[in-house]
Amino acid sequence: MRKLKKNGVWVLLLVLMGSAMAACSSVGEYKKPEVALPAAYRGVASGVSNADSLISLLPYRSFFADEALRTLIDSAIVNNIDLQVALKNIDYARQSLNSARLGMLPTLNIGVDGSLSRPSDNGPQAKAEPDKTTENYTASASASWEADIWGKIRSRKKSALASYLKTGEAARAVRTRLVADVADGYYNLLMLDAQLAMSRKNLALADTTLQMIRLQYDAGQLTSLAVQQQEASRQSIALAIPQLEQRTAVQENALSLLCGRMPATIFRDRSLFTLKVVDTIPAGIPSALLQNRPDVRAAELAVRAAHANMGEAKATLYPSLTITAEGGVNALRSSDWFTFPGSLFGFVQGALLQPIFQHGQLKAKYEQSKIERDQSEFAFKQAVLKAVGEVSDALVAVEKVKTQELIAAERVATLQTAHSNSGMLFRSGMATYLEVIVAQTNALQAELALADIRRQHLAALAELYRSLGGGWR
Repeated sequence: MRKLKKNGVWVLLLVLMGSAMAACSSVGEYKKPEVALPAAYRGVASGVSNADSLISLLPYRSFFADEALRTLIDSAIVNNIDLQVALKNIDYARQSLNSARLGMLPTLNIGVDGSLSRPSDNGPQAKAEPDKTTENYTASASASWEADIWGKIRSRKKSALASYLKTGEAARAVRTRLVADVADGYYNLLMLDAQLAMSRKNLALADTTLQMIRLQYDAGQLTSLAVQQQEASRQSIALAIPQLEQRTAVQENALSLLCGRMPATIFRDRSLFTLKVVDTIPAGIPSALLQNRPDVRAAELAVRAAHANMGEAKATLYPSLTITAEGGVNALRSSDWFTFPGSLFGFVQGALLQPIFQHGQLKAKYEQSKIERDQSEFAFKQAVLKAVGEVSDALVAVEKVKTQELIAAERVATLQTAHSNSGMLFRSGMATYLEVIVAQTNALQAELALADIRRQHLAALAELYRSLGGGWR
């Protein structure tokens, strides 16, 4: 009994020593990597503010005015397969976090064991114990606990938490990209609708011009070359219509797939030029990206996880303290199994283990973890640079496309007037049929180009919204 008490004292001392050392950390506390950010984005124009109120803080239903587009985005967020996979990754990481949180608890096992053995009549025990059958019955509980002296288990828990949060940010990044892709596809669909309507209108005008040229040909005022030239011009316009119809169907199919459903017609009740374009938007300051961009936050959490993994790897280089205890009842006969206190037994052991021959391997793993930590920090800085670059590109695109649209709209007005005048001049004999054909072709191309620039304008605003971190709220 005295020996048991003495052993218990030593075990208690080991536990107290382990608890005292548990506050130690094998690596320093995590610090967010420092990134030198500019005071303002390149490309900020007079109409774009650097105020703290960012458009990225707006929910997408507040940013996009078109109800059909908002409904389409709602459907994509619910049904998109890529987003559902990202959400499942969150569930998986949550289970890993739950497992890591239980790492501080001791392992506890309970069991019941019974055995019956009879020696051979011709075996070595036959003479010593003839006809002796041995019974053994045991019911026990065993526990084992590792003192987290160097923070190994705590580092594992921190890594699991960072990984879990990272999957959440990754899912938000998928959502921001999904919102922008749906908006871009929807605007492209409206552009195709506008171009198709323009082509059909110009096809009707080409038919009218062709009839007028044929009348003059019948009157002997023009040659057959004039008729053929106008017919070729009309056929060129007609050829573009099925091409635009094909592109429209393909775009509808692509949007349907983004929404996680079979290809179908996409509802829209607005035209491209009825959508209001607002360019005076607050872009905020670059440092806000560290909080608003999900991909940047995910990259920073990756650094946090790598730092925790480095702490766990370093902790394996130091001694580990494990306390093991077992107790229960044991008897050679079932009738004595629960006879107290004679059948009780107990065992307590404390072990302090230091790796020797594995030290080189563990040291190499620790050095690898340091490299991985450095790599994750570089990836974080790269993510910040990319984010600032994307915002700057979007700001420049918004400003320059706005200018292009103003010029393109003036060009369309000029060429439409020229086309109208060419018809009147042709009927009065003051313009040739070639001038009429050229004026009509130029007007159509200008209208198609204006529709494309309007789409680029709307898409640039949506991209600016995404690049600032909007769309996941």
